Amino acid sequence: MRKLGSTGVQVSALGLGGFHLGLPKEDKEATRIVHMAIDHGVTFMDNCWDYNDGKSHLRMGKALKDGYRAKVFLMTKIDGRTRESAAAQIDQSLQSLGTDTIDLLQIHEVIRMSDADRVFGPNGAIEALVAAKEAGKIRFIGFTGHKSPAIHLAMLKAAKKHRFRFDAVQMPLNVMDAHYDSFGTKVLPTLVEDGIGVLGMKPLGSGLFMKSEPLASGSLTPRDCLQYSLALPTSVVITGCDTVGILKQGLEAAYSAAPRSTSVHDAVLAKTLVAAKDGAWEKYKTSPTFDGTAQHPWWLETASLSPPG
Repeated sequence: MRKLGSTGVQVSALGLGGFHLGLPKEDKEATRIVHMAIDHGVTFMDNCWDYNDGKSHLRMGKALKDGYRAKVFLMTKIDGRTRESAAAQIDQSLQSLGTDTIDLLQIHEVIRMSDADRVFGPNGAIEALVAAKEAGKIRFIGFTGHKSPAIHLAMLKAAKKHRFRFDAVQMPLNVMDAHYDSFGTKVLPTLVEDGIGVLGMKPLGSGLFMKSEPLASGSLTPRDCLQYSLALPTSVVITGCDTVGILKQGLEAAYSAAPRSTSVHDAVLAKTLVAAKDGAWEKYKTSPTFDGTAQHPWWLETASLSPPG
């Protein structure tokens, strides 16, 4: 268990990613994964309003029935950038997840330099989040992004300008990140200094790293990658699990993780130096492949998952 920034809350070092819960063919398999994770000490549940056209929310809601909701710290994300769209997406999330309160609500995919001005501008999304917190619908507020440390820093700067403080920030923190436009180098120290909860994601690059030379050759393993991210000053490292086997891999890595060792850290970075050049395996930074709100721009303005018209 680790502290979530300055919230006063403790959460599990390993978090269960929500996107992958929409991938199994049957709901019961997703429920089995969630229950096994919780039964083995995972308390942090990740999700998003748009994951798998809302299926991930519905599956999480089903899995958290029968007393499981009280055992977890539930986080989800919304895409809306206006007060109206954000408020509607928050209410939809509460309904789909079958809960009265979301522990952490995050502004999803802050991947444009213009996002900060939209979120904090007149009638911006932050107004809806603050109102939802005051109404008891959410407990804490954060934001996520995978594109550029500069965009994260612009968002944090805008928050300070408007005298607002985020409780948590989510970003890629992994064995490739340190070598290219690094969140770990450029954003992580600021979050630690300001006491903001650090949510690490993409410890395996959404599976892409498995095709890179260090992992394909066996010189690095998924366990190495997970334990590298866990050894950073993260509150949580979120990993996606669409099978029980992948979940067991994450649990084993977390159970056996040791305190950070400089020599181990340096050895991992040495093995990934060539592969990480120019963000070759970090497609979420260097391509539009992972930019869901760019592919579905109406998510920023409406409460509909389907295109207008």
